[in-house]
Amino acid sequence: MNTVVTAEQEHRSDGDRLTDPTATRSETSFRPDIEGLRAVAVVMVVLFHAGVPGVGGGFVGVDIFFVVSGFLITGMLWRDVSTTGTVGLARFYGARARRLLPVGGLVLVVTAICSAVLLPPLQARDVLGDEIASALYVGNYRFALHGTDYLAADAPPSPFQHFWSLGVEEQFYLLWPALIIGAAWMVRRVTRRDDANAPTSATPYLLVLTLVAAASFAVSSAWTDTLPSWAFFSLPSRAWELAAGGLVALSLRGWSRLPAAAAAVAGWAGLVLLVLACTRLDETTPYPGTAALLPVLGTVLVIGAGCAAPRLGVGRGLSLSPIRAVGRVSYSWYLWHWPALLLMPALLGHPLGLLGRLGAVALSAGLAMLTLHLVENPVRFAAPLRDSASRSLALGGAITAVAVCAGLMLLAARPVPVGHGAAAADLTVTTTPAPAAAAAPAVDPHEAAVQQLTAQVHAAVTESAATLAVPSNLSPTLADAPADKPEVFVNGCVRSWLEVGAIECAAGDPLSTTTVALVGDSHAAMWDPAFESAAEQRHWQLKTLGKVTCPLLDLPLTSPYLGREYSECEQWRGEVVARLQAERPRLIVLSMSRRYGGDFGFDVYGPAWLDSLTRMVAQLRATGAAVLVLGPVPDPHSTVPTCLSAHLDDVTACSPLRPVAVNAAGVAAEAAATAAGGGQYADLTELFCTADRCPVIVGKDLVFRDDNHLTLEHALALTPVVTALADRALAPR
Repeated sequence: MNTVVTAEQEHRSDGDRLTDPTATRSETSFRPDIEGLRAVAVVMVVLFHAGVPGVGGGFVGVDIFFVVSGFLITGMLWRDVSTTGTVGLARFYGARARRLLPVGGLVLVVTAICSAVLLPPLQARDVLGDEIASALYVGNYRFALHGTDYLAADAPPSPFQHFWSLGVEEQFYLLWPALIIGAAWMVRRVTRRDDANAPTSATPYLLVLTLVAAASFAVSSAWTDTLPSWAFFSLPSRAWELAAGGLVALSLRGWSRLPAAAAAVAGWAGLVLLVLACTRLDETTPYPGTAALLPVLGTVLVIGAGCAAPRLGVGRGLSLSPIRAVGRVSYSWYLWHWPALLLMPALLGHPLGLLGRLGAVALSAGLAMLTLHLVENPVRFAAPLRDSASRSLALGGAITAVAVCAGLMLLAARPVPVGHGAAAADLTVTTTPAPAAAAAPAVDPHEAAVQQLTAQVHAAVTESAATLAVPSNLSPTLADAPADKPEVFVNGCVRSWLEVGAIECAAGDPLSTTTVALVGDSHAAMWDPAFESAAEQRHWQLKTLGKVTCPLLDLPLTSPYLGREYSECEQWRGEVVARLQAERPRLIVLSMSRRYGGDFGFDVYGPAWLDSLTRMVAQLRATGAAVLVLGPVPDPHSTVPTCLSAHLDDVTACSPLRPVAVNAAGVAAEAAATAAGGGQYADLTELFCTADRCPVIVGKDLVFRDDNHLTLEHALALTPVVTALADRALAPR
């Protein structure tokens, strides 16, 4: 394959060229098999995102792109440093700017405009922030930060999320030349060679790259278990994949000397590994970590074997014209397919089925072909730009500035939505004093207090169910709602995914002889403001013990966020139960989300859930404490502030029907399971729903801060009911 690149070949695939480390600039050779390998990668990613069955691991296509980039870019840089002793940075970055930024900028701006028009205002504003970060190629770190925020974990994906991989590559492009230049400087210092044109050995560079790969792989393996979102999105945990391609580029001569039979076997084995990765891995696989070795090794074998150009090698298949045609549009197709898949449902007004998703993929392929011929190739091969690195860099800077400015202008044009309906009244619940003890009362005063207060709230809920326009005095505002969370979510009282231990989180009267423990996951923590207020009124001491996505039930639990068994939850549960047994509070309030799906390893309201609830209540009752289990709040089935931002004049569009929001049979089954364990159960449905619907605004209170957690204000408004429920549970039985 040591042929001179023709003008036609260079026009078709300027990037798929590399030299032997000892070759000169004119001895480069075109690699059609790499163009075909890009086609394999992009098809994997596109089919995976389209939800096509059988390609659950199609996300590994990005890993193929990383290895290919590492191979090509390291080869280009090595060619410079081996012939001139340094790297032509201006020429290198100018070529990257022509290659990547025109298409990237076009997709960014078009997607930003479509998002601003089609998405609900609050979601659109978040998405435009993603656009700005992606235009600056730091979006991968923005997505990593979002991934570590439990309360944002269920947010809908961004139409710019796929730009994370471009962020990784751009950061690689910034750091890799510095690494090569630094290695060249060290080689000259150590060998004391001043002649930059003297033959250069690749060995020192191989050693440096091996160290980088080893360190990055160690980071990737550690972060996959402890910081999965950072492991997935960040350069430090992905650099080893790029370095793997670079190692092939620096060992090109060794690969090219492989016997034809061995090279053919290696290439086909690499393709098999890629197919296995695509079909055997899935979204539950902890990734990247060691699982990424499968696609990375497969890509290395395919590229390395192609250096020997065996007659029966996999490269012959990858070099077929139809496959290479897909490879030529791979960059544009990758950029267009994800926005098409995410924005098409908003345009059509309904989710896409498989055929609809395949239609969106086909549309994005058409856009990719148009982009290739009208934007990518004309800019990439324009003589005035190719002949001037400074003009290429200026073009890149201008495109980046335009993309950032477009995001800022659209943010200004899409202001924060504010309710403009009539001001609503506060949700006022008449408080009652603690019921006095009475000798054989005809009606339990504690039960009567609960019923009276519940009736007051239910009346307000019924009145609010008819509200259409979002009140002008909504509290919190739609823009402030995502941050409207109790202090326990940020002060360590609620343990994050990887944290264990139950730190001291006490409120109320520290000298009180009545201790109330509020225990559970984030749905227990969202009630903390109400229980803190109750503790102050009743002079109790309140202790809040919480951990995200960790119900205090003895169930095997897998964390879809961590992609593995949730061992931290099991450890935390044991620590909390031991603490409760030692401290023996008078009342233990147990609350948990009912939104756990089958991907957690169990079914809410299923036999295992109910049996575990009975056992846990009985175990906690054995400490001598009264046990109160709080029933679920309704499931709004939408991110409420975002939904309301698109329906400022029709609140009912975001208020789910009661049968949809509440599993009445499940609530009844939980009540029976709690009673079987000796505890009391609080069915909260009447506090949130009419007979037909569960309004998401009650009075002037916004009920939900996201898609399942109460706002701080609404939890506080329900303090009288919470106090009465606790009074009833504490009363002698």
